[in-house]
Amino acid sequence: MNANKDVLVFCEQRDGILQKVSLELIGKGRELADFQGGQVVAVLLGFNIESLAQTLINHGADEVVYVDDAMLEYYMTEPYTKASCAVLNEKLPDIVLIGATSIGRDLAPRIAARIQTGLTADCTSLSIDEETGDFLMTRPAFGGNIMATIICPEHRPQMATVRSGVMIACEPGERQGNITRFDVSFDESDKNVTISETVKLAKKTKDITEAKVVISGGRGVGKGDGFEMLRELADLFGGQVGASRAAVDAHFAEKDRQVGQTGKTVRPDVYIACGISGAIQHVAGMEESELVIAINKNASAPIFDVADLGIVGDVHRIVPKLIARVRKEIMND
Repeated sequence: MNANKDVLVFCEQRDGILQKVSLELIGKGRELADFQGGQVVAVLLGFNIESLAQTLINHGADEVVYVDDAMLEYYMTEPYTKASCAVLNEKLPDIVLIGATSIGRDLAPRIAARIQTGLTADCTSLSIDEETGDFLMTRPAFGGNIMATIICPEHRPQMATVRSGVMIACEPGERQGNITRFDVSFDESDKNVTISETVKLAKKTKDITEAKVVISGGRGVGKGDGFEMLRELADLFGGQVGASRAAVDAHFAEKDRQVGQTGKTVRPDVYIACGISGAIQHVAGMEESELVIAINKNASAPIFDVADLGIVGDVHRIVPKLIARVRKEIMND
């Protein structure tokens, strides 16, 4: 335990591109650090990545500590864990935030075990207890049926991972901060795997977390023409198709389309929920949308409690009419 109230954020980059979740966590880290009188320290690992440091300062970091080494060009568990722990032992932060990406989910528990502290994974809310000063880490538990708030009162740092889209990044601006190179000594024993080839999967669709309009379907939409109808509407709006867990489990949509606690968190300008009942697990992934429109034939469906506009009716009758109307408006323009 120490008096240091800094918030350290592990900032993930891939091929020299900062991941969205890193900027979102700096935004949340800024809020937490300001509350308890600390600073935001961004940690950046990779090879030839110094040029990314100022971007992190501009998004709210007070200091960027970067480790630049050929051993870190591609993610490997042991080198990244060694470098991260070396920085942590030097900076001794109060809080550590890591994105719940494929890399973050591998790295975070290894860091926590090595420095002997706790870790709360997949958090949806982070705050500071005003009375005790404990870091309050809230995440879904028991299959998403309850929200559990977890504390780590006897060990430091307090660590949490957060999925992309849950927090909000600060607006970038011209800011000043310290950028420090941190050297770590690697040897061949740190190379726990050998990368023989890197194959990148070409994405055919845009990530739904980036979309300004999301048209989501539930089990009530059905398979086949049901989701094709939603894709047609989404294309007219320049948006993306999302899905509830029930629809994904029924194989109506792909897993990467799932919105909710066990899927992705989205914050579009417009979210249209079609045939979705509105279970709390789903709502948690879309309730921050600017405008929520719900279409459901069940007038008492919980989705209407969070909708700004509700339409009671059959999606298979309403959505085609909506498509026709939008097409007409586009042609008139």
